[in-house]
This record gives sequence, C-alpha cells and structure tokens, in this order.
Amino acid sequence: MNGQVRPDRAWAADAIAALHRESARSADTHLLHMQFAGFPGIDFYFKDEAAHPTGSLKHRLARSLYLYALCNGRLREGQAVVDASSGSTAISEAWFARLLGLPFIAVMPACTAPAKIEAVRALGGRCELTDAGTCTQSRAREIARDGACFLDQFGLAERATDWRGNNNIAESIIEQLTREPHPRPAWIVCGAGTGGTSATIGRYLRYRGLPTRLCVAEPAGGSFATGWQARDPQAVASRGTVVEGIGRPKAEPGFVFDVVDAVLEVEDAESIAAMRLLESLLGRRYGGSSGTNLAACVQLAQAMQARGETGSIVTLLCDRGERYAETLFDDAWVAAHAIDPAPALSRLASLLRMA
Repeated sequence: MNGQVRPDRAWAADAIAALHRESARSADTHLLHMQFAGFPGIDFYFKDEAAHPTGSLKHRLARSLYLYALCNGRLREGQAVVDASSGSTAISEAWFARLLGLPFIAVMPACTAPAKIEAVRALGGRCELTDAGTCTQSRAREIARDGACFLDQFGLAERATDWRGNNNIAESIIEQLTREPHPRPAWIVCGAGTGGTSATIGRYLRYRGLPTRLCVAEPAGGSFATGWQARDPQAVASRGTVVEGIGRPKAEPGFVFDVVDAVLEVEDAESIAAMRLLESLLGRRYGGSSGTNLAACVQLAQAMQARGETGSIVTLLCDRGERYAETLFDDAWVAAHAIDPAPALSRLASLLRMA
C-alpha cells in the first residue's frame, strides 16, 4: 500500500463533497402559517417543500439516495443511474445526476403526468414508460443488472435518510416552530409513497420525546390504510387513485407501521377540491397529494374542536401544481375520470369559513 487514494474513492469523495455543497446552498423551505375562522384556537402550518430547486419534497430524498449509494460504494464515476418513479422523485434524481455528470434513466408508468415526463427529459434524463400492470421496480432492477446503479427509492428511502437530524424534514419543522404559540404541534400530517417521509418524521418525534402525533393522509382504499389497520406489510389497495405519488397499489417495505399514530383516508374528489382550495389560499398551485394532506388536516381539526382542544397542525406542500395542468387541474380530464370536486370544495370552504 502506498497511501494513495484509489481513483474510484477519489471520485466518490468529490461527488459527496458536491452534494454537501448543494445542500449548503439550498436554503430551508418556508413554513407557512394560516388561521381559519372555522377553527379558532387551531393554527395550520404548511411546509412548502415545492420550493426546493427540483420542485418537490423528493429533493431531500434524492440527495439522500445518492449519498447512500456513494457511501456504500455502489455508485461509480460515469455509471448510469436508474430508479422507478411516478415523477417527482425521478425529476429530483435526474437533477442530481446532471450535477454529478451521470446518465439517468427513469422507469415511469405511461399514465404519469406529461409535465413530469418532460421535466425529466429537460434535465437530460431518459424516461422508459411502462404499460399498466408492469412493475416499474422490476424493470428498474433489470436495467441495473446491465450495470446501472439502482437507487431503489421504495426499498431504501426509510434507511437512506438520517432520521436523527442532519436537517431532515422533521428537524426543520420543529426548529421553525420554536417561537410559535404552539411549538409542539398536536399533529404532523404527510402522505406515504415510499414511506420514507413518514418513517423519518415518526422516528424523529420519538427520538426527541415529543408528544406530537403523526398522521398519514391516504387516498381512500390505499394499501397503507388497509395495511396500517391490520399491521399487514403485504396489504394491497382495494382501488386506484388519480393522485400521483401516494396511494400505492401495495404497502412498500419502507413504511414503518408502528411510528404512525393515525391513517386517514381521503376520496379523490376531496383531494382535488383541497388542492384547488390551496391555490386560492396561497396564490400558487400545488399537486394532488398536497390536497390529500389538507383534507386530512381538516378532519383532524374537526376532531380537536369536538374535544375542545387547541394547538397546531403541520402538513406538507409536496410538489408544484404546474405539473398537473393537463390532469388534476384540467376540468375535462377530471370529468372524464367521473370525478366532481365541486361539492367537496364547497364543504371544505364552509368548514374553514372561507365563504
């Protein structure tokens, strides 16, 4: 041994340093505060993860997955990178692949919102679109057998993120609430796709000894709702959803059942209504899963109000709504899927006393 660093180790060290520099350059996302006349004494907070450079909360996950692959020696200079994703994760992963000078392949369902597909391509990534019934993860593994590095967001999300701190989303939320009237929120609400975000938040709350409870907002009939009730890791969805990124057809291995305190199911019409309500509240568009989160927050606020409780509820704004201009924000597309969000929109606005 001559004490010299091997070329592959030197490249990995440079790549990790580049990811650390990117993290330092990325300012933390805003925590937006709102109060509603319909729920006096209950403060609502929205963690705007769409403000990340790649437009979604998956920016944090993508960075963690690259770091995990690099630190485990699985990612080498010039190696292609592949993952299975319905869009937002793929966009973030393509962005980081470009940062590191690596080819990127996203295996995506053909029904993915067109704007997401175009965003991956604009970042230099290649999209392989799969037909209904094709397992995107299995296809990504096939590509990896030919030499690509499989980032495996569904298999590794809950372990790739440092849930004890290191500016994870839970630590950021709790720090930003320090000077607020209710610094220890009654609930934090998030959706579950890989399960990585809910695992990170749930573990961090326990690690810090906080009384805050974690609620997962799930499309009605989703696998995580069914699985959580029965603690069944093999659970499957009883029906599909038009909300991308959550409502998985089967429970994913990264979903940690025992750190979740409640799972609330939300109909697609209510998710779309709440998503559109967010635009009138905040002046910008967010995606369907953000609407699912808001609808679950309203359910929790109703229960708190019935018990005479005050406090705060925090949820996530997951990604930019512009990605859904041709789907969830298109009235003709929504009607073609036999969904009418108008009654739910009226009911939510009435509950919040916006009208």
